[in-house]
Amino acid sequence: MAAEITYRERRAYGLRNEHLEIVVSVEGGHIAAVLDLASGINPLWSPPWPSIEPSTYDPRSDTVYGANAESKLLSGILGHNLCLDLFGGPSPEEAAAGIPVHGEGSIAPYEITVEGDTLTQSVILATCQLRFTRTIELPAGSRTAVVKETVENLAPCDRPIAWTQHVTLGPPFLEKGVTIFRANATRSKVMEADFAGKYGYLKLGAEFEWPFAPGINGESIDLQVYTNQEASGAYTAHLMNPRDEEAYFRAESPTHGLALTYTWKRADFPWLGIWEENYSRSAPPWNGKSLTRGMEFGVSPFPESRRAMIERGPTFGTPGYRWVPAKSKVSAAYSITLAPAE
Repeated sequence: MAAEITYRERRAYGLRNEHLEIVVSVEGGHIAAVLDLASGINPLWSPPWPSIEPSTYDPRSDTVYGANAESKLLSGILGHNLCLDLFGGPSPEEAAAGIPVHGEGSIAPYEITVEGDTLTQSVILATCQLRFTRTIELPAGSRTAVVKETVENLAPCDRPIAWTQHVTLGPPFLEKGVTIFRANATRSKVMEADFAGKYGYLKLGAEFEWPFAPGINGESIDLQVYTNQEASGAYTAHLMNPRDEEAYFRAESPTHGLALTYTWKRADFPWLGIWEENYSRSAPPWNGKSLTRGMEFGVSPFPESRRAMIERGPTFGTPGYRWVPAKSKVSAAYSITLAPAE
């Protein structure tokens, strides 16, 4: 069952069965909520600032969202957002031309249709000449939604793209020192760039084996439990196990007795990025009030500009982008399960 709804003052569609409701925003196409109907818990992040339609964003008056290439995205970001065809920030020239952080896929208006237990969202990203289509199927009685995505290159040239599922978790599901994470990750690396400043606590650029990251004081940090620090920020990249056909992450809330699991083909998305924002960002719209953890699986290890993505080359012998041939399509699929923790 599906219906057009209003969610956080935004146009959206809700796809519902006996157990779950999945909410998708019209603008930005975000999977804004995966709601457990029995408990009312949505594991995905809802920012503490007002949410508006990106099409209404005006940099002259909407200063609550800051004043940079990220502001339009942040004005409407919800839950699980698509990063296409950037994962990270634009170059200075792209930013001047109006390209936002994480690309057009996170701000564009989507066409949404519903047929039976399947929701379909589609959009043409005019600037990067891509057509994106996503279907979400939520069968009756199931706690698992099956998601299928297709990226079509409308241009007459092959092109390298970033394509990442930016799944961000937040309270009340996410709790300091409580929420548990599992993943079949292997070789890992802390991002070289220092974006957390005085709140960074991992050794920049350090390589390690999941799940124990090296701290700045030589300590070993277990990434399987959300940090208990007063304020912190971090980003780590993780190569999913090359021996496994499927990759996954699982986030469990002992407090609420729920577990959120995403599962995908490792060949489609070989990387998992873990981003942490624990009350560390003081600039608007963050204002030191956000507690999040991003579990971001895709074709790229790090959020960075298109140029940096290409120039970085392979990490741990694995490419950091995907080719889409001229006038061709590539597809991927994954599942989302929200169920009582066992």
